[in-house]
Amino acid sequence: MKLVCYSQNGGGPKVGILEGETIVPLMDGDVLDHIKSGKAEPGSGSESGTVPLSDVRLLAPIRKPEKFIGIGLNYSDHAAETGAEIPDKPIVFAKYANSIVGPDEPVVIPPITEKADYEAELAVVIGREAKNVSAAEALDYVFGYTNCNDVSARDLQFSEGGQWTRSKSIDTFAPIGPFIATADEVPDPQNLSVRLTLNGEVVQDGSTAKMIFPVSELIEFLSSGMTLSPGDIISTGTPPGVGSARTPQLFLKPGDSMTVEIEGLGSLTNPVK
Repeated sequence: MKLVCYSQNGGGPKVGILEGETIVPLMDGDVLDHIKSGKAEPGSGSESGTVPLSDVRLLAPIRKPEKFIGIGLNYSDHAAETGAEIPDKPIVFAKYANSIVGPDEPVVIPPITEKADYEAELAVVIGREAKNVSAAEALDYVFGYTNCNDVSARDLQFSEGGQWTRSKSIDTFAPIGPFIATADEVPDPQNLSVRLTLNGEVVQDGSTAKMIFPVSELIEFLSSGMTLSPGDIISTGTPPGVGSARTPQLFLKPGDSMTVEIEGLGSLTNPVK
């Protein structure tokens, strides 16, 4: 299934199944509420029938996860373009719910940064509690996958003693969506194309096959020290082509438009203000 969170006629958020250009309503709330409820079939909520996609506004599929975990330098070709050594363990940082926006919502650059950068990433959504999970079993704990744009303030990231979280958790710096594809729709998360276009020009074009630590190993590594909860998001790193690694460097400015496209996960577009 492809699950969306949407608003219709200014009403509260609802969850539905995206089927082409229509939505089959499931329940009130967002996809996190859906995961916790276990209501998976049409008619299990308060509504029935279908809703035209053109009649709704899509929202971030999950708005307030318990944890939003980022992974740095997780593509070998991205590490190479930055001149960094290949890490021997995953580099972990936090993003927070204040950063989350949905499709077509603006990414707003605050005065504290002059070097906001884009990062197309595959995001993993955890489906059930995971603690001390082996890599061999890890994908059984995945609810689904979605697009993420891990927008980063590079001047803050590299000027504050290696503390990445502040640079990554600025308001609106984590667009996700437009839907969450359940795990059965993505049989191999390590064989997906990842692309980002900026103002219509392709600036990132990679593959999850280049991940240093695949999704299963990330879940094993993270769950060995923390309990992963339903709805937790793991953003798994970005392929090469980021603005800070280009010559000349390319940073976001008001009026820009970014689109993240991951194979099978639709297109996530956000303007910059």
